[in-house]
Amino acid sequence: MNEAELGSLVERARALKTEIQKVMVGQDAVIDQVMSCLFAGGHALLEGVPGLGKTSLIRTLAESLGLPASRIQFTPDLMPADVIGTDVLVRDDEGRTDVVFRRGPLFASVVLADEINRATPKTQSALLEAMQEQAVTVGGTRYVLDEPFIVLATQNPLEMEGTYPLPEAQMDRFLFKLILEYPDRRDMAEIMDRTTGEAVPRASETMSREDVLAIRQVVREIAVPQEVRDYAIALVMASHPGRGGTDVTRFVRYGASPRAAQALLLGAKTRAFLDGRVNAGFDDIRTAALPAMRHRLILSFEGEAEGQTTDMVISGLLKDVKP
Repeated sequence: MNEAELGSLVERARALKTEIQKVMVGQDAVIDQVMSCLFAGGHALLEGVPGLGKTSLIRTLAESLGLPASRIQFTPDLMPADVIGTDVLVRDDEGRTDVVFRRGPLFASVVLADEINRATPKTQSALLEAMQEQAVTVGGTRYVLDEPFIVLATQNPLEMEGTYPLPEAQMDRFLFKLILEYPDRRDMAEIMDRTTGEAVPRASETMSREDVLAIRQVVREIAVPQEVRDYAIALVMASHPGRGGTDVTRFVRYGASPRAAQALLLGAKTRAFLDGRVNAGFDDIRTAALPAMRHRLILSFEGEAEGQTTDMVISGLLKDVKP
């Protein structure tokens, strides 16, 4: 791809962010990271207290892309068939019956899995195949999902009653875990002005399916120098007890998986692309470290008792592990 074509795609990506910001106030880093997941071909888990705009962000992204979107409200009585779909018997005008697959809401390009931790583990596991292989299997038949396909899930950390923790295997399927913070006073005032006035802002389509697929290809072509790749590997290896520092050995039960290294590199590549660069650097790895690793570390009992968080452990790694 030549420089002009690259520049055109970068401008379209920036226009997408601008369109999202017409609705979303603040949360710039989260918007960048959601776009990184989209362009890297991964999925994102958004965590934050109710009312911070998690659902609005995802809905606005779908509107800006003009892609088929669906919303699944996860509840304790939700069944796998409600997500994937199921085979049903259909009778035609002549009285003959046939088995027809009725597609569930998972068959969309942008899937909002709202309050995903309220569903039972059986229903949560229905997403695993789709998130990893972009396909589902029903009644022995495999159905391939259309590209692009991205799952954007939300969970509320404070509403623990009636929730089921996500299995580690499913957490690992998310490229990034993003934390939405409270807006500051200025952003709060802007939110009030936008949402309580005469016209509520809405996003319009600014990017096509073909644009997304083209950007995904370009992201894969972004160069990562060997020393930058080795730095990503060193961070992941240092997260394992016995291989990292004293804090890791004390506070971490299981370190990050190999998918964490993949997420670090893809996150670095997408950040380089959004900056208009063709090479990823050390700072790109550092920026991707928290969203790529925070959900892939499991703290030990001592770590939890000491009030540690995975973000604190990763911040320590970023100080201890040198490029």
